[in-house]
Amino acid sequence: MRQAIYCFYIVTFLCGLPFSAGAEGFGPFPVRNFQALDQLVLAMPGDRAAVLKRGDFDVRLEVANTASISRDQEEQADVSMKFETVRTGLFLRYGLTDRLEIGAEIPAYHRYGGFMEGPILGVERGTTGVSPPRKALQDVGYAFNLTNGGRTLFRGAEGATGLGDISFYGKYQILKETSIVPALSVRVGVKAPTGDTSQVFGSGHPDAGIGLALDKKFAGSWILYANLNGVFPTGRIAGLGLQPVVSGLVAVEYLWTENFSITAQFDYYSPPFHGTGTRVLDKGVTESVLGVSYRVLPGLLWQLYGVENLDFITGSAADFTLSTVLTYRFRS
Repeated sequence: MRQAIYCFYIVTFLCGLPFSAGAEGFGPFPVRNFQALDQLVLAMPGDRAAVLKRGDFDVRLEVANTASISRDQEEQADVSMKFETVRTGLFLRYGLTDRLEIGAEIPAYHRYGGFMEGPILGVERGTTGVSPPRKALQDVGYAFNLTNGGRTLFRGAEGATGLGDISFYGKYQILKETSIVPALSVRVGVKAPTGDTSQVFGSGHPDAGIGLALDKKFAGSWILYANLNGVFPTGRIAGLGLQPVVSGLVAVEYLWTENFSITAQFDYYSPPFHGTGTRVLDKGVTESVLGVSYRVLPGLLWQLYGVENLDFITGSAADFTLSTVLTYRFRS
């Protein structure tokens, strides 16, 4: 059933895009927690253990459209969220040595009413039924308001556009893959507080993170990927205390040809917030991902993927994300 939902959105999205809309390259998809409030802390997006060769330079552009909808009324908190966000990320990576690469990502956001409401309603009616938050907000075109104890914590204006927090990354490959040993790398990340906090595009504080990435080929055309990360946010967001975040993914890629692959992925994110009184902030996120990778030219790679909320932990994840990524590699 989830597969049918993905196929519907991928076909719909492709029909409305020029051919140049594209992706990162083979490996796990560079997915992060697209939940609008959890996204304020440093992300360690999905990545391979393999690093760029010395002198190679990657330029990656990702455009992701996320539909967010939440309605939660508790004794302590009141949440009304119904909007879509376009996140555009420019990601630059450079191979310092054959084992070490560095990178930086510059994100920008645009929040609006969106275009996915109709298709999502159609799919929900034909499969699992219309979700409770969508029923509760069916007559609302746009909403972004979260209060706690009568105090407004988050409020975002429709049509807002702004810069997000810029992140810097490093990756060092500890093990090269052999017939027995998987490729293994350690990753680090730091986030600078450059985002517009008034429009909920930044946290106002730096964060740091560390993680591991593993790759292993098996059975000829299959590759297994795994990531495990810890993120340590600093300061407070909207007066709320923060806690360390654990995230991870497991992905399997099938190489259909040398230039085309299909990847399925599972992601988990623990929440950066706690004790707020609403599951939208206090609960973790579980999501599945399905998409394709295609090598358009020797140096040009394209991915298209969809991210679906699994609802193992109800009420905390973004509803649905559709992303397209284009990467060009300059060889040394």
